[in-house]
Amino acid sequence: METLLHVWETTGFGLIAWQMVVMWGVVGLLLYLAVAKGFEPLLLVPIAFGALLANLPTHGIMNPPTADEAGGLFYYITQGVRLEIFPPLIFLGVGALTDFGPVIANPRMLLLGGAAQFGVFATLITAAAIGFTSPEAAAIGIIGGADGPTSIFIANKLAPHLLGPIAVAAYTYMALVPVIQPPIMRLLTTQQERKIRMKSLRKVSRQEKLVFATLVMTICILLVPGASALIFMLFLGNFLRECGVTERLSKAAQNEIINVVTIFLGASVGITMGGEAFLQSATLMIIAVGIVAFGFSTAAGVLMAKLMNAVSKQQINPLIGSAGVSAVPMAARVSPVEGQRADPGNFLLMHAMGPNVAGVIGTALVAGYFISAFGG
Repeated sequence: METLLHVWETTGFGLIAWQMVVMWGVVGLLLYLAVAKGFEPLLLVPIAFGALLANLPTHGIMNPPTADEAGGLFYYITQGVRLEIFPPLIFLGVGALTDFGPVIANPRMLLLGGAAQFGVFATLITAAAIGFTSPEAAAIGIIGGADGPTSIFIANKLAPHLLGPIAVAAYTYMALVPVIQPPIMRLLTTQQERKIRMKSLRKVSRQEKLVFATLVMTICILLVPGASALIFMLFLGNFLRECGVTERLSKAAQNEIINVVTIFLGASVGITMGGEAFLQSATLMIIAVGIVAFGFSTAAGVLMAKLMNAVSKQQINPLIGSAGVSAVPMAARVSPVEGQRADPGNFLLMHAMGPNVAGVIGTALVAGYFISAFGG
Protein backbone atom coordinates (compact mmCIF):
# COMPACT_ATOMS: atom_id res chain seq x y z
CA MET A 1 0.00 0.00 0.00
CA GLU A 2 2.83 2.40 0.82
CA THR A 3 4.34 1.75 -2.59
CA LEU A 4 1.01 2.40 -4.31
CA LEU A 5 0.51 5.55 -2.26
CA HIS A 6 3.96 6.76 -3.21
CA VAL A 7 3.26 6.11 -6.89
CA TRP A 8 -0.05 7.99 -6.58
CA GLU A 9 1.69 10.96 -4.97
CA THR A 10 4.21 11.16 -7.80
CA THR A 11 1.42 11.53 -10.38
CA GLY A 12 -0.72 14.59 -10.95
CA PHE A 13 -4.10 12.94 -10.46
CA GLY A 14 -4.38 14.08 -6.87
CA LEU A 15 -3.88 17.70 -7.92
CA ILE A 16 -6.85 17.86 -10.28
CA ALA A 17 -9.34 20.57 -9.23
CA TRP A 18 -12.87 21.18 -10.44
CA GLN A 19 -11.76 24.36 -12.24
CA MET A 20 -9.43 22.25 -14.37
CA VAL A 21 -12.24 19.92 -15.33
CA VAL A 22 -14.44 22.85 -16.37
CA MET A 23 -11.63 24.26 -18.49
CA TRP A 24 -11.16 20.87 -20.16
CA GLY A 25 -14.68 21.39 -21.45
CA VAL A 26 -13.71 24.84 -22.75
CA VAL A 27 -10.67 23.32 -24.46
CA GLY A 28 -12.88 20.68 -26.05
CA LEU A 29 -15.20 23.39 -27.38
CA LEU A 30 -12.30 25.35 -28.88
CA LEU A 31 -10.92 22.25 -30.56
CA TYR A 32 -14.37 21.35 -31.86
CA LEU A 33 -14.78 24.80 -33.41
CA ALA A 34 -11.31 24.62 -34.93
CA VAL A 35 -11.27 21.04 -36.23
CA ALA A 36 -14.90 20.11 -36.87
CA LYS A 37 -16.18 23.53 -37.93
CA GLY A 38 -12.98 24.95 -39.42
CA PHE A 39 -13.22 28.25 -37.52
CA GLU A 40 -9.70 29.70 -37.75
CA PRO A 41 -7.85 26.53 -36.70
CA LEU A 42 -4.48 28.28 -37.02
CA LEU A 43 -5.51 30.41 -34.04
CA LEU A 44 -7.73 28.15 -31.98
CA VAL A 45 -5.64 24.96 -32.01
CA PRO A 46 -2.54 26.55 -30.37
CA ILE A 47 -4.76 28.46 -27.93
CA ALA A 48 -6.65 25.30 -26.99
CA PHE A 49 -3.49 23.28 -26.42
CA GLY A 50 -2.00 26.08 -24.34
CA ALA A 51 -5.19 26.17 -22.28
CA LEU A 52 -5.09 22.40 -21.80
CA LEU A 53 -1.51 22.63 -20.56
CA ALA A 54 -2.52 25.42 -18.17
CA ASN A 55 -5.14 23.11 -16.66
CA LEU A 56 -2.95 20.08 -16.09
CA PRO A 57 -0.82 19.63 -12.95
CA THR A 58 2.48 20.46 -14.63
CA HIS A 59 5.66 21.30 -12.81
CA GLY A 60 8.03 24.19 -13.44
CA ILE A 61 6.98 25.17 -16.97
CA MET A 62 6.38 28.80 -15.93
CA ASN A 63 9.15 29.12 -13.34
CA PRO A 64 11.45 32.12 -13.83
CA PRO A 65 15.18 31.44 -13.99
CA THR A 66 17.22 31.47 -10.80
CA ALA A 67 20.92 31.58 -10.06
CA ASP A 68 20.97 27.77 -9.97
CA GLU A 69 18.73 26.71 -12.86
CA ALA A 70 17.10 27.89 -16.05
CA GLY A 71 13.46 28.90 -16.18
CA GLY A 72 10.60 26.80 -17.51
CA LEU A 73 9.91 26.53 -21.22
CA PHE A 74 6.83 28.71 -21.18
CA TYR A 75 8.52 31.36 -19.07
CA TYR A 76 10.69 32.07 -22.10
CA ILE A 77 8.00 31.61 -24.76
CA THR A 78 5.60 34.01 -23.04
CA GLN A 79 8.27 36.69 -22.98
CA GLY A 80 7.27 37.27 -26.59
CA VAL A 81 3.97 38.62 -25.26
CA ARG A 82 5.31 40.37 -22.16
CA LEU A 83 8.07 42.10 -24.13
CA GLU A 84 5.64 43.02 -26.92
CA ILE A 85 7.48 41.04 -29.59
CA PHE A 86 4.81 38.69 -30.95
CA PRO A 87 2.00 41.17 -31.83
CA PRO A 88 4.20 43.42 -34.02
CA LEU A 89 5.63 40.34 -35.77
CA ILE A 90 2.09 39.18 -36.53
CA PHE A 91 1.44 42.63 -38.02
CA LEU A 92 4.54 42.21 -40.19
CA GLY A 93 3.00 39.07 -41.66
CA VAL A 94 -0.43 40.67 -42.02
CA GLY A 95 1.10 43.56 -43.95
CA ALA A 96 3.00 41.19 -46.22
CA LEU A 97 -0.14 39.14 -46.89
CA THR A 98 -2.49 42.07 -47.54
CA ASP A 99 -3.10 44.03 -50.72
CA PHE A 100 -3.78 47.66 -49.80
CA GLY A 101 -4.89 48.36 -53.38
CA PRO A 102 -8.66 48.24 -52.71
CA VAL A 103 -8.53 51.00 -50.08
CA ILE A 104 -6.25 53.12 -52.31
CA ALA A 105 -8.58 52.64 -55.27
CA ASN A 106 -11.63 53.59 -53.23
CA PRO A 107 -10.61 55.86 -50.30
CA ARG A 108 -14.22 56.06 -49.13
CA MET A 109 -13.66 52.65 -47.60
CA LEU A 110 -11.70 54.41 -44.86
CA LEU A 111 -15.05 55.67 -43.56
CA LEU A 112 -16.31 52.10 -43.17
CA GLY A 113 -13.17 51.09 -41.30
CA GLY A 114 -13.60 54.12 -39.07
CA ALA A 115 -17.28 53.41 -38.43
CA ALA A 116 -16.47 49.92 -37.20
CA GLN A 117 -14.43 51.50 -34.38
CA PHE A 118 -17.75 52.55 -32.85
CA GLY A 119 -17.82 49.13 -31.22
CA VAL A 120 -14.49 49.87 -29.55
CA PHE A 121 -15.76 53.05 -27.90
CA ALA A 122 -19.13 51.51 -27.04
CA THR A 123 -17.30 48.69 -25.28
CA LEU A 124 -15.05 51.10 -23.40
CA ILE A 125 -18.09 52.95 -22.08
CA THR A 126 -19.86 49.71 -21.19
CA ALA A 127 -16.84 48.25 -19.41
CA ALA A 128 -16.32 51.45 -17.42
CA ALA A 129 -20.02 51.48 -16.47
CA ILE A 130 -19.89 47.97 -14.99
CA GLY A 131 -16.92 48.74 -12.78
CA PHE A 132 -13.67 48.38 -14.71
CA THR A 133 -11.08 51.13 -14.38
CA SER A 134 -10.42 53.41 -17.36
CA PRO A 135 -7.22 51.58 -18.44
CA GLU A 136 -8.96 48.21 -18.06
CA ALA A 137 -11.98 49.44 -20.00
CA ALA A 138 -9.75 50.77 -22.79
CA ALA A 139 -7.96 47.43 -23.08
CA ILE A 140 -11.28 45.56 -23.11
CA GLY A 141 -12.67 47.97 -25.70
CA ILE A 142 -10.20 46.90 -28.38
CA ILE A 143 -12.01 43.54 -28.50
CA GLY A 144 -14.64 45.45 -30.49
CA GLY A 145 -12.08 45.91 -33.25
CA ALA A 146 -11.72 42.11 -33.60
CA ASP A 147 -7.94 42.43 -33.69
CA GLY A 148 -6.12 39.81 -31.62
CA PRO A 149 -2.54 41.17 -31.82
CA THR A 150 -3.66 44.71 -31.02
CA SER A 151 -5.76 43.45 -28.11
CA ILE A 152 -2.72 41.68 -26.67
CA PHE A 153 -0.50 44.69 -27.30
CA ILE A 154 -2.75 47.17 -25.49
CA ALA A 155 -3.70 44.76 -22.69
CA ASN A 156 -0.03 44.20 -21.94
CA LYS A 157 0.41 47.95 -21.54
CA LEU A 158 -2.81 48.95 -19.76
CA ALA A 159 -4.16 45.85 -18.00
CA PRO A 160 -1.64 42.99 -17.96
CA HIS A 161 -3.66 41.14 -15.30
CA LEU A 162 -6.52 40.88 -17.83
CA LEU A 163 -4.35 39.79 -20.74
CA GLY A 164 -5.66 36.22 -20.77
CA PRO A 165 -9.41 36.85 -20.97
CA ILE A 166 -8.99 39.83 -23.34
CA ALA A 167 -6.82 37.83 -25.73
CA VAL A 168 -9.06 34.78 -25.58
CA ALA A 169 -12.19 36.87 -26.20
CA ALA A 170 -10.59 38.73 -29.12
CA TYR A 171 -9.23 35.62 -30.83
CA THR A 172 -12.35 33.56 -30.21
CA TYR A 173 -14.61 36.20 -31.72
CA MET A 174 -12.22 36.60 -34.65
CA ALA A 175 -12.60 32.89 -35.27
CA LEU A 176 -16.39 33.14 -34.98
CA VAL A 177 -16.74 35.93 -37.55
CA PRO A 178 -18.66 33.62 -39.96
CA VAL A 179 -21.15 32.85 -37.18
CA ILE A 180 -21.60 36.24 -35.50
CA GLN A 181 -21.70 38.63 -38.43
CA PRO A 182 -24.18 37.16 -40.98
CA PRO A 183 -27.34 37.45 -38.81
CA ILE A 184 -26.52 41.10 -38.06
CA MET A 185 -25.80 41.81 -41.73
CA ARG A 186 -29.09 40.25 -42.85
CA LEU A 187 -31.05 42.03 -40.13
CA LEU A 188 -29.81 45.48 -41.16
CA THR A 189 -30.05 45.11 -44.95
CA THR A 190 -32.79 44.42 -47.45
CA GLN A 191 -32.63 41.77 -50.15
CA GLN A 192 -32.31 44.53 -52.73
CA GLU A 193 -29.39 46.14 -50.89
CA ARG A 194 -27.58 42.83 -50.69
CA LYS A 195 -27.86 42.57 -54.49
CA ILE A 196 -26.08 45.88 -55.18
CA ARG A 197 -23.23 45.34 -57.62
CA MET A 198 -20.27 47.66 -57.26
CA LYS A 199 -18.09 48.90 -60.11
CA SER A 200 -14.80 47.14 -60.65
CA LEU A 201 -11.91 48.80 -58.83
CA ARG A 202 -9.29 50.58 -60.89
CA LYS A 203 -5.83 49.07 -61.09
CA VAL A 204 -3.51 50.61 -58.50
CA SER A 205 0.11 51.06 -59.54
CA ARG A 206 3.06 49.79 -57.54
CA GLN A 207 4.25 53.37 -57.04
CA GLU A 208 0.92 54.32 -55.47
CA LYS A 209 1.11 51.40 -53.07
CA LEU A 210 4.68 52.25 -52.03
CA VAL A 211 3.85 55.92 -51.48
CA PHE A 212 0.71 54.95 -49.55
CA ALA A 213 2.60 52.61 -47.23
CA THR A 214 5.34 55.13 -46.51
CA LEU A 215 3.11 58.19 -46.16
CA VAL A 216 0.33 56.59 -44.10
CA MET A 217 2.85 54.93 -41.77
CA THR A 218 4.52 58.29 -41.13
CA ILE A 219 1.23 60.11 -40.51
CA CYS A 220 -0.14 57.37 -38.23
CA ILE A 221 2.99 57.26 -36.09
CA LEU A 222 2.97 61.06 -35.79
CA LEU A 223 -0.66 60.90 -34.68
CA VAL A 224 -0.35 58.02 -32.18
CA PRO A 225 3.25 57.25 -31.18
CA GLY A 226 1.98 54.66 -28.69
CA ALA A 227 1.14 52.24 -31.51
CA SER A 228 4.37 52.81 -33.43
CA ALA A 229 5.55 49.20 -33.21
CA LEU A 230 2.32 47.81 -34.70
CA ILE A 231 1.99 50.44 -37.39
CA PHE A 232 5.64 50.25 -38.44
CA MET A 233 5.60 46.47 -38.81
CA LEU A 234 2.28 46.50 -40.70
CA PHE A 235 3.53 48.89 -43.34
CA LEU A 236 7.02 47.41 -43.46
CA GLY A 237 5.47 44.05 -44.31
CA ASN A 238 3.33 45.66 -47.00
CA PHE A 239 6.30 47.54 -48.47
CA LEU A 240 8.26 44.29 -48.64
CA ARG A 241 5.33 42.78 -50.53
CA GLU A 242 4.93 45.58 -53.03
CA CYS A 243 8.43 46.91 -53.73
CA GLY A 244 9.38 43.97 -55.96
CA VAL A 245 12.99 43.63 -54.79
CA THR A 246 12.55 41.83 -51.46
CA GLU A 247 10.66 38.71 -52.51
CA ARG A 248 12.55 36.43 -50.11
CA LEU A 249 11.82 38.71 -47.15
CA SER A 250 8.19 39.08 -48.17
CA LYS A 251 7.74 35.31 -48.43
CA ALA A 252 9.43 34.81 -45.06
CA ALA A 253 7.06 37.33 -43.45
CA GLN A 254 4.05 35.68 -45.15
CA ASN A 255 5.02 32.14 -44.21
CA GLU A 256 7.78 31.12 -41.80
CA ILE A 257 7.74 34.15 -39.52
CA ILE A 258 3.99 34.54 -39.11
CA ASN A 259 3.46 30.77 -38.82
CA VAL A 260 6.03 30.29 -36.05
CA VAL A 261 4.87 33.37 -34.18
CA THR A 262 1.21 32.29 -34.47
CA ILE A 263 2.04 28.97 -32.76
CA PHE A 264 3.94 30.64 -29.93
CA LEU A 265 1.43 33.48 -29.54
CA GLY A 266 -1.55 31.13 -29.48
CA ALA A 267 0.09 28.83 -26.94
CA SER A 268 1.10 31.85 -24.83
CA VAL A 269 -2.49 33.08 -24.81
CA GLY A 270 -3.79 29.62 -23.92
CA ILE A 271 -1.36 29.19 -21.03
CA THR A 272 -3.00 32.18 -19.33
CA MET A 273 -6.31 30.28 -19.16
CA GLY A 274 -5.71 28.49 -15.88
CA GLY A 275 -9.05 27.57 -14.31
CA GLU A 276 -8.62 29.40 -11.00
CA ALA A 277 -7.73 32.66 -12.73
CA PHE A 278 -10.01 32.29 -15.73
CA LEU A 279 -13.25 31.25 -14.02
CA GLN A 280 -13.77 34.62 -12.36
CA SER A 281 -16.66 37.05 -12.69
CA ALA A 282 -14.41 39.66 -14.33
CA THR A 283 -13.38 37.18 -17.02
CA LEU A 284 -16.95 36.18 -17.76
CA MET A 285 -17.97 39.84 -17.96
CA ILE A 286 -15.15 40.55 -20.44
CA ILE A 287 -16.26 37.68 -22.66
CA ALA A 288 -19.89 38.84 -22.49
CA VAL A 289 -18.98 42.45 -23.24
CA GLY A 290 -16.78 41.25 -26.11
CA ILE A 291 -19.64 39.69 -28.04
CA VAL A 292 -21.68 42.87 -27.65
CA ALA A 293 -18.69 44.90 -28.84
CA PHE A 294 -18.28 42.76 -31.92
CA GLY A 295 -21.96 43.15 -32.75
CA PHE A 296 -21.79 46.93 -32.40
CA SER A 297 -18.75 47.13 -34.69
CA THR A 298 -20.40 45.00 -37.35
CA ALA A 299 -23.64 46.96 -37.21
CA ALA A 300 -21.88 50.33 -37.31
CA GLY A 301 -20.01 49.41 -40.48
CA VAL A 302 -23.19 48.25 -42.25
CA LEU A 303 -25.16 51.33 -41.16
CA MET A 304 -22.35 53.65 -42.29
CA ALA A 305 -22.49 52.08 -45.76
CA LYS A 306 -26.26 52.67 -45.86
CA LEU A 307 -25.73 56.28 -44.81
CA MET A 308 -23.13 56.75 -47.54
CA ASN A 309 -25.63 55.39 -50.06
CA ALA A 310 -28.18 57.94 -48.90
CA VAL A 311 -25.90 60.86 -49.74
CA SER A 312 -24.01 59.49 -52.77
CA LYS A 313 -24.99 58.36 -56.25
CA GLN A 314 -22.22 55.76 -56.32
CA GLN A 315 -23.85 52.92 -54.41
CA ILE A 316 -22.01 50.66 -51.97
CA ASN A 317 -23.21 47.21 -51.08
CA PRO A 318 -23.84 47.60 -47.33
CA LEU A 319 -22.60 44.06 -46.69
CA ILE A 320 -18.99 45.21 -47.10
CA GLY A 321 -19.44 47.58 -44.15
CA SER A 322 -19.21 44.59 -41.83
CA ALA A 323 -15.64 44.03 -43.06
CA GLY A 324 -14.61 47.24 -41.28
CA VAL A 325 -13.70 45.15 -38.26
CA SER A 326 -10.02 44.36 -38.51
CA ALA A 327 -10.22 40.57 -38.53
CA VAL A 328 -8.13 40.15 -41.70
CA PRO A 329 -9.14 38.48 -43.95
CA MET A 330 -11.92 36.61 -42.12
CA ALA A 331 -14.36 39.52 -42.10
CA ALA A 332 -13.73 40.30 -45.78
CA ARG A 333 -14.62 36.70 -46.70
CA VAL A 334 -18.04 36.92 -45.04
CA SER A 335 -19.30 39.81 -47.20
CA PRO A 336 -19.02 38.02 -50.57
CA VAL A 337 -20.60 34.87 -49.14
CA GLU A 338 -23.64 36.83 -48.01
CA GLY A 339 -23.70 38.80 -51.26
CA GLN A 340 -23.73 35.65 -53.37
CA ARG A 341 -26.61 34.24 -51.38
CA ALA A 342 -28.66 37.15 -52.67
CA ASP A 343 -27.03 37.26 -56.13
CA PRO A 344 -24.74 34.38 -57.16
CA GLY A 345 -23.05 36.59 -59.75
CA ASN A 346 -22.09 39.33 -57.28
CA PHE A 347 -18.39 39.33 -56.39
CA LEU A 348 -17.57 41.53 -53.39
CA LEU A 349 -14.30 40.15 -52.04
CA MET A 350 -11.96 42.83 -53.38
CA HIS A 351 -14.41 45.56 -52.41
CA ALA A 352 -14.63 44.13 -48.89
CA MET A 353 -10.85 44.16 -48.54
CA GLY A 354 -10.96 47.98 -48.60
CA PRO A 355 -12.83 48.44 -45.31
CA ASN A 356 -11.02 45.41 -43.89
CA VAL A 357 -7.62 47.08 -44.40
CA ALA A 358 -9.04 50.37 -43.15
CA GLY A 359 -10.25 48.59 -40.02
CA VAL A 360 -6.76 47.28 -39.25
CA ILE A 361 -5.33 50.78 -39.50
CA GLY A 362 -8.23 52.27 -37.55
CA THR A 363 -7.97 49.84 -34.65
CA ALA A 364 -4.21 50.42 -34.41
CA LEU A 365 -4.81 54.18 -34.28
CA VAL A 366 -7.45 53.82 -31.56
CA ALA A 367 -5.15 51.56 -29.58
CA GLY A 368 -2.37 54.14 -29.81
CA TYR A 369 -4.74 56.83 -28.60
CA PHE A 370 -5.85 54.69 -25.64
CA ILE A 371 -2.23 54.00 -24.70
CA SER A 372 -1.50 57.74 -24.73
CA ALA A 373 -4.69 58.67 -22.88
CA PHE A 374 -4.78 55.95 -20.23
CA GLY A 375 -1.20 54.73 -20.03
CA GLY A 376 -0.23 57.17 -17.32
